[in-house]
Amino acid sequence: MICITSMALLLPILLSLFASPSAANPLYSICASGNFTRNGTYSSNLNHLMSTLSSNAFATGFATSTTGIVPDCVYGLALCRGDTDIANCRSCISTAISDIQQLCSNNMEATIWYDYCQLRYSNLNFLYVPDVTMNNQFLMYNTMTVSADQMLHFEILTTAMIDNITDLAVRNTSRLVATGEMRLPTADIIYGMVQCTRDLSADECRTCLQGMVGEITKGPLKGMRGGRVMGFWCFMRYEFYKFYDGISMLQLSSSNQTPRPLWPSSPRNNWSTYITYINAGKSMIGHIMTITLPIAVALVLITTAGMCFWTRKAKMKIYREGNVEEITSVESLFFDLPTLEVATTNFSEHNKIGEGGFGSVYRGLLPDGREIAVKRLSVRSRQGLSELKNEFILAAKLRHKNLVRLHGVCLEGQEKLLVYEYLPNKSLDTILFDPRKSELLDWLKRYKIIEGIARGLLYLQEDSNLKIIHRDIKASNILLDEDMNPKISDFGMARLFKGDATHEITSRIAGTYGYMAPEYAIHGHFSIKSDVFSFGVLILEMITGRSSNGFFDDELSENLLSYVWENWSKETIFEIVDQALGKLYQNSELIRCINIGLLCVQEDPARRPTMIEVLVMLNSYSMTLKAPSLPAFLDKGSGIQTGTLSRKFNVYEDDTYRSSSKSMPMSPNGVSISELDPR
Repeated sequence: MICITSMALLLPILLSLFASPSAANPLYSICASGNFTRNGTYSSNLNHLMSTLSSNAFATGFATSTTGIVPDCVYGLALCRGDTDIANCRSCISTAISDIQQLCSNNMEATIWYDYCQLRYSNLNFLYVPDVTMNNQFLMYNTMTVSADQMLHFEILTTAMIDNITDLAVRNTSRLVATGEMRLPTADIIYGMVQCTRDLSADECRTCLQGMVGEITKGPLKGMRGGRVMGFWCFMRYEFYKFYDGISMLQLSSSNQTPRPLWPSSPRNNWSTYITYINAGKSMIGHIMTITLPIAVALVLITTAGMCFWTRKAKMKIYREGNVEEITSVESLFFDLPTLEVATTNFSEHNKIGEGGFGSVYRGLLPDGREIAVKRLSVRSRQGLSELKNEFILAAKLRHKNLVRLHGVCLEGQEKLLVYEYLPNKSLDTILFDPRKSELLDWLKRYKIIEGIARGLLYLQEDSNLKIIHRDIKASNILLDEDMNPKISDFGMARLFKGDATHEITSRIAGTYGYMAPEYAIHGHFSIKSDVFSFGVLILEMITGRSSNGFFDDELSENLLSYVWENWSKETIFEIVDQALGKLYQNSELIRCINIGLLCVQEDPARRPTMIEVLVMLNSYSMTLKAPSLPAFLDKGSGIQTGTLSRKFNVYEDDTYRSSSKSMPMSPNGVSISELDPR
């Protein structure tokens, strides 16, 4: 069996999956507290400041300005990325000025970041003495990971590269920017870029960047094949693909052998890094810089990692971008049947942890110690190879911490199996809707789950560049790891939009009632806003602790959405809060989540927010949210009957799971029945 440890080595669609966001999409924004009066003096000064920053930044890529006198004085800064041309700089700054006035309307202080620029203004004089030691920052990362056997030497070399381009940036005092590349023994290349705002001194710039480089070896960036740290005064980024324009200003080459020197030099040791310094587009040899590393450790790490990489690479076949049929030629995604039979004790009843419309799900243990969940397609299943293939192809292309990880597939004889990571806390519904377990989900955990699902959906809809509509977002398809981090599962009914397509129509309705958007359930229209609707239902379930699919009051003709809306309208919203939460939550945070949930379930898809807007609302407490309108009602309370839909469309509902889940006992260490089943 050839088992996979890193999908990154198999799928060269990395560039398309993780392409840089366009200048039109803000990466992040901060709207500080304190408001000014529209049409007042501060407002007028701010408009004048924006005009000044715009015109000055276009020419040089950087500008600072001050307008007015205290208390209505406004201080501002605009910076374009060092490799950005005038046209992109102009476009980015113009977009930033427009967006910051919308996202941070009437805020006295705000900052917004884009891929190509950043813009900041404040009523406080942050320009006078920049405090780079208090550099508020946010992190972004490429969700593809570095294999464990390469982790340490990757961290060493990436940190060394960032340190060296930092040295170059602070010597380039007029611009405080540098780019570089590090060629690894595996023939991979890591590309990096650092930049500071030009009002900093060289020492301040170095201090700012040194405060960021440590993130490579800890926290969310640890082990990731790319990452960026963005702050008020500086930023750092590294990737396994070239994300900046122009020639790298530093070209580094690592080797576990003594390389041929660029010019004669007295040998110091047998593992060095040689740098070619390129200035103003003209390549010229500068001085050799040696990175001091523990020689023995470096030799062992690089040699071992290199041998592992090339051995594994020799066994792999190429997966050609855009050709999904070529998935069958990627040998390392395939498990052999005997391996899975041993792992699951020949698919014994003792190892069965679920059963649904797809078939059965088994817990298994691979020889390398990995626990797995194996989905076994039943010969009597209403579903077939097309759903399995759809799930396999999409899941193999995707890599995100909030998506369940696919290990591989087995197609031998009549057996059709998918192999996923095993998640010990099963699915969200098994805890949230169980009165004996729901107290395990305090408000902080629930908020983290809500935000994690939002990030997973954003990745599917925008950040992966594949534009995937899941079509069955619900509590039973959200799996929880040992730390209660959410992972979206079940891609059997997911659809991939091509090109500029934004919606489709189908006569085959797939999904679960209670979560379906009205335009989808009634007319078969689906889009990214269909998943937004389902996400809104999930938010309301997280707050109430009640399942939309099972909630109905015959006497009041009420479903979950109408129940929440009625209490929202009456301003009795705290009556709907799950009693398992007690009073251990922030009122404002909870109300904000309910507001977002109701915005997501509005009947008109155009009125629902996008997932990036949802994340902004979840993380920007100073942002004023829109008032929601009457939500869509899709159960008996709205007069829409399940039978009516079934007669009009070929409705594919999860009856098998629901009926079996009521009678089938679950192991405390098991995985929910529906966790890996395509609908």
